[in-house]
Amino acid sequence: MPTPVLQSRLPAVGTTVFTLMSALAAEHGAVNLGQGFPDFGCDPRLLGLVDDAMRAGLNQYPPMSGVPLLRETIAAKIQALYGRAYDAATEITVTAGATQALTTAILCAVHPGDEVIIIEPAYDSYLPAVQLAGGVPVTVSMRVDSSGYSVPWDEIAAAVSPRTRMIVINSPHNPTGSMLRRADLDALAAIVEGTDILILSDEVYEHMVYDGQRHESVSRDPRLAERAFVVSSFGKTYHVTGWKVGYVAAPGSLTAEFRKVHQYNVFTVNTPMQHGLAGYMRDPQPYLELPAFYQKKRDLFRDGLARTRFTLLPADGTYFQCVKYDAVSNLSESEFAQWLTREIKVAAIPVSAFYSQGKESGIVRFCFAKQDETLRVALERLAKV
Repeated sequence: MPTPVLQSRLPAVGTTVFTLMSALAAEHGAVNLGQGFPDFGCDPRLLGLVDDAMRAGLNQYPPMSGVPLLRETIAAKIQALYGRAYDAATEITVTAGATQALTTAILCAVHPGDEVIIIEPAYDSYLPAVQLAGGVPVTVSMRVDSSGYSVPWDEIAAAVSPRTRMIVINSPHNPTGSMLRRADLDALAAIVEGTDILILSDEVYEHMVYDGQRHESVSRDPRLAERAFVVSSFGKTYHVTGWKVGYVAAPGSLTAEFRKVHQYNVFTVNTPMQHGLAGYMRDPQPYLELPAFYQKKRDLFRDGLARTRFTLLPADGTYFQCVKYDAVSNLSESEFAQWLTREIKVAAIPVSAFYSQGKESGIVRFCFAKQDETLRVALERLAKV
């Protein structure tokens, strides 16, 4: 019998650039500064707490919305840092990583034909999630110059229509390393005032903010928090990206709809990990010390890159550094990233991969969430470019 023909809801989607570049890096023995994950371990205390939970028999299904103690700890952290009191029972949901949280928020809120404004370059899961929901992605490109990337709020306002259901924002921003400031949130609040437009705020790099700057969480702004799903990630904060545990904070009415979808696409999340994280979060120092920890790595990497032919763009947050390579090559971003991996043995990600139409700016992204020795090896190789 013939094999049935299947066309998925995402017919144009192939293997992600992260998978492709990581495979190319492994094939050529390159230092992988492409995919965004650390090459160092987490705090042994966190591992011990998870092990304790497993050995205590906490290995069965937890509540669908998450272990109560973890939700309470998350709510306390948000209130301490950003001043908003979320109800742990009805406004905090533990998720199987941030990507699941983002996708679930879109699936619960976006109906067929609804428009969702996505600011590019953008994390690659946003647009497919909108398409899966039957929504219509409306993309607006950030501006970029020697001072870095910025959001053109006038163009965002112009993109709003009667069909706009949601605006997706991300700060600190992947892939650019830029951040939204107080004036940005004011501009966004002015755009959505008097509408029923929702905000999906991806804040997974909330603790990676440098040079004494402050992360402007949407949770901090009542005008935006009342209509927002705010997403964060333990994987990024505690160097355990493979655990895939994150959370969503949102008003009760939004959380109720979020959980209707959440319970049917994952139901719930790894039990001993949740108990371990709840115990570990009693001490705020690990996330309060994270900016200084990563700023040292950022500065080491930037100091080395300053002695190469690359042009550095600002890196105010995240663990990513974008560079222009026009003094090195006129290849396309994808071709240059592949050449860099094969010939120089350092893997990067083309920023064009973060645009739906593959917009070219002559910029690639490096990840500096690596051991110092890994970064030094990469810098030695990049100095030869």
